[in-house]
Amino acid sequence: MEKKIYITTPLYYINASPHIGHAYTTIAADVYARYFKLRGKDVFFLTGTDEHGQKIEEAAKEAGKAPKDFADEVVEKYQDLWEHLKIEYNKFIRTTDDEHKKTVQKIIENMYEKGDIYKGEYEGLYCIPCESFCLETDLLDKDSKLCPDCGREIQVVKEESYFFKLSKYADKLLNHFNQNPDFLAPKFRASEMINFIKGGLKDLSISRTAVDWGIKFPLNNEHSVYVWFDALINYVSGVGYLGDKALFNNTWPCDLHFVGKEIYKFHTIIWSAMLLSLDLQLPKKVFGHGWWTFEGEKMSKSKGNVVDPYKVIDDYGADALRFFVLREVPFGNDGDFCMHNFTEKYNNELANELGNLFSRSLKMVSKYCNHKVPVVEIKENILKEKSQEVINEFEREIEAVHFSKALNKLWELVRFTNKYIEDEAPWKLAKDDLNAVYLEEVLFNILATMRVIALLVSPFMPESSDRMLRQLGITEDKHIDILWKELPQNISIGEISVLFPKIDI
Repeated sequence: MEKKIYITTPLYYINASPHIGHAYTTIAADVYARYFKLRGKDVFFLTGTDEHGQKIEEAAKEAGKAPKDFADEVVEKYQDLWEHLKIEYNKFIRTTDDEHKKTVQKIIENMYEKGDIYKGEYEGLYCIPCESFCLETDLLDKDSKLCPDCGREIQVVKEESYFFKLSKYADKLLNHFNQNPDFLAPKFRASEMINFIKGGLKDLSISRTAVDWGIKFPLNNEHSVYVWFDALINYVSGVGYLGDKALFNNTWPCDLHFVGKEIYKFHTIIWSAMLLSLDLQLPKKVFGHGWWTFEGEKMSKSKGNVVDPYKVIDDYGADALRFFVLREVPFGNDGDFCMHNFTEKYNNELANELGNLFSRSLKMVSKYCNHKVPVVEIKENILKEKSQEVINEFEREIEAVHFSKALNKLWELVRFTNKYIEDEAPWKLAKDDLNAVYLEEVLFNILATMRVIALLVSPFMPESSDRMLRQLGITEDKHIDILWKELPQNISIGEISVLFPKIDI
């Protein structure tokens, strides 16, 4: 049995409703998953929510709710947004799931038996909003004690704790990074992780006595499991580590963890060390993407400049949002959500270039070929040659998680096809009956290429792709390996409609 392609998002922390950052990571993972499904691969896509910890406990108290009731309400918001964004996940895991809790406790017992967990006392700095421990050397401001990630005040904590021997795995981690250069992605993030390890890893406190809302620590019920240690285990608990061995063996190791850069260290160092302790293979790749600003400023609820995914979807459609966030900046870099750029890309690339290609081509087929794909002898031509070139390059870029480059290649084909139409001028060919056969060949070449475009665009814009294929009269299963020449002939094209109505500026 061929191994499944296993793709994950991080578990989203439910202290607040989902925003554009959560949407960005999930869209990227969904595009990657859809691409491999398009290639005929068996894909398992896991996403979910992180629901334990002091911050959730406090947020629930402020809302006048029990933590689980508070969690249930916020989780519904995530699941609803994923539905609006057309996210096709296989499983939505919650850290409050019984199977996950049992897996966390069993893993801790196994690590303890191996000698990788011991009891001690933690005294140091802790950021409640980030649910993370900090070192003095990490702080932004040594006097005011500000968190290096969120910039908020750090708490001084002193309590009994159980520790995981993170320091034990420093050399093994460095060896793995060295032997697997694709593991740390994008590559410019590697040096920071390597230098962090070389600076000296300290053992990790993995239990709290001051937090009630969490999984009970199996070695001592007066402790709860540290929220990050709990959440990271979802990547194995979600694919049957404890129960469904067939699924786990056909899924692990994970092919790609998608995470934001602010949690990259947790996933590349702590999670990797945990897997080494469990004698499990490490993921093939962990990709840390950048952050979004809005109109050049950091997003903030107090400023009222947070991008609301629902509003963008309501105004322009889910596909437009999915397209823009992966088209605008190279995946991995920081980006700015500028409405001027959004409108410009939508009008120019979606409405004018892609939408107009379909609209005018199908109208010519309707007018000159009686609303049917012409029956022609398949011949070599520049559109067929260009299509295969783009398919090959598109595959390489998207598998390397270069989403914007993959779209660049696809738009080369869109523009090349539009130029082909201008050069061949079917409206001129139609004026002379002597050109009737060649006219049909030209229109067939255009339609066959439009089919390739509709297939390649489907991971990014699934609803638009479906509309494109329906307009082409194509109803069979989509598969990227379908050759250019296999466009069905003599079928009726579908109803012609505007794919991307222009935005009034």
